[in-house]
Amino acid sequence: MREIVLDTETTGLDALTGDRVVEIGCVELLNRIATGNSYHVYLNPERDMPDDAFRVHGLSREFLSDKPLFADVVDEFLDFIKEGSLVIHNAAFDMGFLNAELSRCGREAIGSERVIDTLMLARRKNPGGSNSLDALCQRYGIDNSRRTKHGALLDSEILAEVYLELLGGRQATLGLSHLADRVAGGGRTAARRPTPLAPRLTPNDIAAHLAFVATLKEPVWRDYFVVPEMVAAE
Repeated sequence: MREIVLDTETTGLDALTGDRVVEIGCVELLNRIATGNSYHVYLNPERDMPDDAFRVHGLSREFLSDKPLFADVVDEFLDFIKEGSLVIHNAAFDMGFLNAELSRCGREAIGSERVIDTLMLARRKNPGGSNSLDALCQRYGIDNSRRTKHGALLDSEILAEVYLELLGGRQATLGLSHLADRVAGGGRTAARRPTPLAPRLTPNDIAAHLAFVATLKEPVWRDYFVVPEMVAAE
C-alpha cells in the first residue's frame, strides 16, 4: 500500500480568486513505513506575495521569481504521486489548490476518493480538542521545533509522524527526520542515516558463522555472503 503524505504552501486562502500554489512537499510511505523518497518543489506563482502569506511561510516574490511554473513540473509531480493515496491535513484546502492548478494545465482533477484527511481522523479521535498540526505534535510528543515557519516538505514529514500516531503508533517513521535538510534544489530526495549504526556482530561471531557455512554441502549462502574485511584480514 503506497501513500503520499502531502502539503502545499500558497499565496493565500482561496484558489478560486487567484491565489496560487508556491510550494509542494511529499513524503512516501509504503505499507505505513517511510521509504526515504520525497518530492519537493518551489513554484513561481506569477503574481505578488501578500504580506499575510509571507508571514506564514517566508517565501517572497523575489525568491520565487526564478522557480518553475506548475505547468513545468506537473508531469513529474503526477509521476511521483501516481495512484497512491494522498494523506493531507485539512485536505479540502490543499486539494482545492492542486486541482485548480491541474485545471489550468488542462489535466484531470484528483478525486476525493484518493484522499485521507488527517484533520478528520484527528477530530474523530480527539473530539473537542485542538487538532492543528502543532497541537497534534504536542499531544503525541512529536518534535516540531524546526517548524519556525510553515514549509511544505517539513510539514509533510511531521504530518507523516502524526498520521502514524493517529493510526496507533509511529514506530514506522524512522528515517523521516532528515528529509527537510535536502529541500534545496527541489526534486526527489533519499534520506540517508548521517551516522552508520555500529555493527552488532563481532569478528568471532562472523568467523563462527563462516565456519558453520563451510560444513554445509554447496550452500547457497556462499553465492551471496561477502566476507567482511576484518575477517578476511585474519
